[in-house]
This record gives sequence, C-alpha cells and structure tokens, in this order.
Amino acid sequence: MDIHVVDHPLVAHKLTTLRDASTDSPTFRRLTDELVTLLTYEATRDVRVEAVQVTTPVAIAEGVRLAPPKPLIVPILRAGLGMLEGMQHLLPTAEVGFLGMIRDEETLEPATYAERLPDDLTGRQAYVLDPMLATGGTLSAAIEFLVTRGCSAITAVCLLAAPEGIARVEADLADIGVPVSLVVAAVDEKLNEVGYIVPGLGDAGDRLYGVV
Repeated sequence: MDIHVVDHPLVAHKLTTLRDASTDSPTFRRLTDELVTLLTYEATRDVRVEAVQVTTPVAIAEGVRLAPPKPLIVPILRAGLGMLEGMQHLLPTAEVGFLGMIRDEETLEPATYAERLPDDLTGRQAYVLDPMLATGGTLSAAIEFLVTRGCSAITAVCLLAAPEGIARVEADLADIGVPVSLVVAAVDEKLNEVGYIVPGLGDAGDRLYGVV
C-alpha cells in the first residue's frame, strides 16, 4: 500500500484546530471540509485523464479531461459523510456511493449494515472516505468489498491514522491484486485500550454531528 502523509502547513494548522476539544461542531465541520479538499488535491494525482484539444480565443490548445468511467467517491457512514463535500469541491462530476459499516465496540471488528453502490464497478477508480483509520478493520473490509465489485484502483482518504491500523490494512490487503493508496493528514502515536487513536481528535462522527 502506498502511504502519503500530506506535509503542508495549512494541513497541520487545520488539523490542530480539529484536535482541540474546545472546537465546536460547526467549526469542526467547516475545517473538515477545508482539510479534505487539501487532501483531495494529493489523493487525485493519479486520477485517470485523457488527451483533448480545446479552442482558446487565440489558438488550439492541448489539454486533458477526466477519462471515463467517472471516479467513484465512497464515504463510509456516518462520519465519512462529513468528508464528502470537501472532495466534491475538486471532483464535482464524480459519482457517489455509500457504505454503512459499524465497528463492534467489544470485538472491534466491522460489519456492513447498508450499501448503495452499482453491482458492477469494473475498471472504476474509487476514493474511500473515512476520517479515522484506527484498528483498520473497517477500511480493509470496505476496500475488499469494492474490489469484489470490480474496482481497479482504490485510494483511501483519512484525516488521521494509527500505526496499528495501517499495519492491519497492509496485512489484510497484501494479496488484493489492485493498487491501493492511503492519503492522510497525520499518522499518530498509537491506539489506546479501547481502539481510539492517541492523541487523535476523539470520535469524528460525534464531533461532526453530535452524540446520538
């Protein structure tokens, strides 16, 4: 798995405010949106394009446009929804699918409870959105699900990752057979005894939408 930690002062600045326990939900949502847009710029460096010509007011110019099939954005519910708009700023023509996955708080293993995706994703580039790569089980399961549907390249975009989660995803996907990339704002120190990233930023879903 190709791992890219985005080293940029604006990324670090926005992430620092997200970590602050005193940051309220409206500010947290706005900064998440801004941060994901910055991460998207890096995550889409390998987005597929095709050559085109356009007519400027002066002459013919060579350029590129996104190649079919359209990229697919897949937020993992519910916290991944808070990242969707930030990615759509740069990929407004991408299609959007959804995966509902939940982590058992005792076993820390993921389970899929909902999905809204085409049955056939052959040849599609997918961008999976999940704020926190903690234990890694949810992200591994989501990527495996997309590969079974035919995706040919997958990039995961996360705000934070734990070393343990990265190691698990790499182990789970060692024989996946398609290119997988991870783009994150930071890799933190560790997981605590209940599977939260340390120092982290708490429960991203609760901080985006409140405790329900």
